[in-house]
Amino acid sequence: MKYNVAVVGATGMVGRKMLQVLSERKLPIGELYLFASAKSAGKQVDFMGKNYTVIELTEESVRSRKIDIALFSAGAGTSGTFAPIFAECGAIVIDNSSRWRTDPDIPLVVPEVNPEDIAWNHGIIANPNCSTIQAVVALAPLHKAFGIKRIVYSTYQAVSGAGLGGYTDLEEGIKGNPPKKFPKPIFGNCLPHIDVFLDNGYTKEEQKMIFETRKILHDESLKITATTVRVPVYYGHSESVNVEFRKPVTLEEVKKVLCEAEGVIVMDDPENGVYPTALECADHDEVYVGRIRLDDSVDSGVNLWIVADNIRKGAATNAVQIAQRVIAMKEGK
Repeated sequence: MKYNVAVVGATGMVGRKMLQVLSERKLPIGELYLFASAKSAGKQVDFMGKNYTVIELTEESVRSRKIDIALFSAGAGTSGTFAPIFAECGAIVIDNSSRWRTDPDIPLVVPEVNPEDIAWNHGIIANPNCSTIQAVVALAPLHKAFGIKRIVYSTYQAVSGAGLGGYTDLEEGIKGNPPKKFPKPIFGNCLPHIDVFLDNGYTKEEQKMIFETRKILHDESLKITATTVRVPVYYGHSESVNVEFRKPVTLEEVKKVLCEAEGVIVMDDPENGVYPTALECADHDEVYVGRIRLDDSVDSGVNLWIVADNIRKGAATNAVQIAQRVIAMKEGK
């Protein structure tokens, strides 16, 4: 059986990566529709050797087509307006923006962690924040095995997480030009400022990680704090994650759980220079974990270094994986 698929925001950084991942994973696509703003309408985009014309996103252009699955990466405003229209017309929307993540009636899904939540969707499924996705892929099996009590996130996030504007700021900063996307220069610098600051002193990005981790792991009792930092790296988010457990653990037990976890690759031999970095993980779909060591400052805890490609697993790949699960459920697999 084939499915009609739409990509909304098809000319953007994540939209183009969604098309690449759709091609790599060979989803059973019947008709493919590429939507974008009026500015991009009419552009030609290649997909698997065939040229497609970008369609202007309007209510009429949506309602006039039969669409089964719609992958959105067009910003929260566009998702808020158009995702319900697609859903009303019978499509399953998988949305990469922040618009629906906190809605209690919308599942927030990482397929390796909580695929069962797809079943209660009402036409819209939210793709989590990039930094949250890679963290929970590694943390979920540890939570299941040992019970997580507390998490301390410190993230080092690539400029591509801010879209083309962030990428351009680094490129131009290298040339000595001032930033346009970021509040301060990013080249040769680290900015502890991702998204806006909230009344409690946290940034919205930090609050996203806290809320989304609890929602995905189905555990509101988790104590979580976060500091998120933008760094002068093009692709790949890196995270230092300190985890405190409810049960006693050994280093060997933690490594065994991670080695057996779906979607995780353990790179942990620091004496021989083996640990994950953003460069090594770029253009891969897996989540890489290294620098695994016990935290002697608590009764039961570990430190982890978690790295993943933020545009692939942190956005496009996770969305396509959800689509694959949706198709499998439709076909009773």
